[in-house]
Order: sequence, then C-alpha cells, then structure tokens
Amino acid sequence: MNRLTFSRARVPSLLAPWMLTGLMAAAGCDNAPGNAVAVKPPAVAPSAEVVVLPAAESARVGLVVQPITRSDFRTSREFPAIVQPNQRAMADITTLVRGRVVDVYADLGQQVEANALLAILYSSDLGMAQSAYLKSQAKLHVAEQAYARAKFLLQEKVIGEAEAQRRQAELLSMQAEAHEARNHLKLLGMNDEEMRRLDRSREIRSHVPIVAPFAGRIIGRNLTRGEVVETTEKLFVVADLSDVWVRANIPEKDIPFVHSVHASGGTQAEVRINAYPREIFKGTITYVGDVLDPATRTMQLRLELPNPEGRLKPEMFATIRLYSERQPDRLAVPDTALQRNQDRTFVFVQRSTDEYEVREVQIGESNGTLTTILGGLNEGDPIVTQGAFILKSELLKKQV
Repeated sequence: MNRLTFSRARVPSLLAPWMLTGLMAAAGCDNAPGNAVAVKPPAVAPSAEVVVLPAAESARVGLVVQPITRSDFRTSREFPAIVQPNQRAMADITTLVRGRVVDVYADLGQQVEANALLAILYSSDLGMAQSAYLKSQAKLHVAEQAYARAKFLLQEKVIGEAEAQRRQAELLSMQAEAHEARNHLKLLGMNDEEMRRLDRSREIRSHVPIVAPFAGRIIGRNLTRGEVVETTEKLFVVADLSDVWVRANIPEKDIPFVHSVHASGGTQAEVRINAYPREIFKGTITYVGDVLDPATRTMQLRLELPNPEGRLKPEMFATIRLYSERQPDRLAVPDTALQRNQDRTFVFVQRSTDEYEVREVQIGESNGTLTTILGGLNEGDPIVTQGAFILKSELLKKQV
C-alpha cells in the first residue's frame, strides 16, 4: 500500500521538469513571438529580360530608337495582275477582200506611222468588182442617152407613151445597178478618192494596200509573201503602247478595298512589275467590274499606266496594291521593330543609355510597313525601330 503510494507520489516530481519546460516554452511563445518564430521572407518578383549594349556599340551597329506614336492607319491587299495593250489604241488589221500576198513591209516589233504601208495583196475579186462597176457606168450612160432621146421623140409624137416609159424603166434599172456596183467597191475597201480615180482613168487596179490605221508598234503578224489570205484572217496587230492596261481579278471578300478607293475619290493605285521589283508605278483605276465571274467569284479591275519609254510589255506579270479606308488614332510600330521567337512577339524598349528591355506585345493588322499594337506598349515608349535583330541576337546568346 505504502509502496504504491510512494510510487504515485514520485511520478509528479519526475514529470515536473518536463512539464515546466513545456510551460516555459509556451509562455515564451506567447510573450515574445518575434524572437521565437522565424518570419518567411516575401517572394521576389523575377526581373525583366534586359539586354545591355554600350552606347558606343549601339551607335556603331546603327540602332535607332523612336517613341511610339498614334496616327492614321491603313491596311492593304495585293492582287496578281497582268499587263495588256490599251485596247482603245489597238487594231486587228484584216482584209476586206480575198487575195494573195505580193509583198510585206512591216515586221514584228517595228514602230510604224499612221497610214504606213504594211503589205500589198493582189485580189482578182477586187479587179472583177471594178470591172463590173465600169460596165454598170457605161450601161447607165447609154440608158441616160436613150431616155433623153425618148423624151424628145415623145414630144415630137414620133413614139408613143409606152416606149418612153420603157426607156425610163431601163434608166432606173441601170442607175440601181451602178449604185450597187459602187457600194460593192466600198465594201471591198475602196474610198472616195480611189473611186474618183477609177471614174477618171477607167484603169482597173487589183492591188490592195494594207495600211496602219494609226501610229503604233507591230505586236502581231500572221502573213508571208505568196500565201492567199481570207477576209477572216488577222494579218497584223498594231498597238499604241504609250499607255498600257493592267488587269486583275479581285476576290469577292476583298471587293470593299476597291470600293473604298472609288468612294474616297482616289483613283490612284500602286502597281509593281515583276521585271522591275524595286520600282513602284502609279496607275489610274479606269474600270471596276459590275458582275462577278460565277466560276471564280472574282471581279475585274483595270488600271491604266503611262508607258512613255515602252518598258512595260504586254503579258508582263504585275501586282496591284490597294489600301483600305483610314483608321484614325491607332497605336502602330514599324515592322522592323517587331521580333519573334517561337510563339512570342516582342520589341525592345530603351530603359537607359545602355539597357534595352524585352517587352512582349499583342499585335493587330499590318500593312507591310506598320503593325497596330493591341497591348503591351503605351504611347511615347521609346522602342528600337532599326537594328532590333542585333539585340535579339544578344538576347539569345544570354539565354544560351
């Protein structure tokens, strides 16, 4: 009994130091929390990507820094096109009478003047038509004299009214025949001067001259000496190439670009010729199609370009650039300022003389020179517009 009591009595005395230590620790926590518990330091935000390039090196490589500004913005579209002759100044020369080619005086690429002789044909059909005309004129002369005598004899009561009427009918018939023969010669290409020459000289000429209707260049020839040509054949093509056309087919979805140009009153458009890639030609829009091609869903567009030096040749490939309506107060940067790496698009913003910060941006439309900025930049931010690819190289080296 006593032993058990002794044992129970010693247990508290043995546990007391441990309990005391715990209570002191608890008391210490309550009274001095700053000394007992270590405070976790706050997380530090990661620093922005910065490329350091000394000012002297920046000047040497040609870095250009400009503040971003707001301005009017226009997008553009480019459409494939082809150069063609001005069809208002182009002629397909044919013959109005069948004949054999006697001689040819013009060749491909030759510059000719108006009414210049291109070729000569020999046509038996023309000779026969002239012969028929001369015969009709002779018959008409005889009929006129016979009717004049008949009227005189009728007055003298030598012949009756019936005989006079018969001579008058013959005259009317000869007049109609002569008129038909004359019109036939005109249909074969004889003009009034040649008709007067035929009336005076009574000389039949079976040679048909082929002449240029206006000054221009021979861009087509389809005859050789000695061959027989028909009236349906195209002998020459003459074109005045001092002005040329540029034709394009505009897809249905891009038609607003054409109508916005017309609606604003600006009929000028940029044309680039594949043969002269560094030059920009200014053309005037002279035709906008009213009906779409049902197969291709495109609309025809035609521009007219001056070609005083003859550098633009028919069938050359070209590109027409059309601009949209102006969008005012848009934040835009030069395309040379934008850099890309994988799925990132960024610019370099100058922080100090030697430091350039990488700033990711959200971009919008581009017109080939400027690109709108939807986010990531503010007006006035100094960005690198020239030489940004050098900073990008330094950035990639730093990341490696």
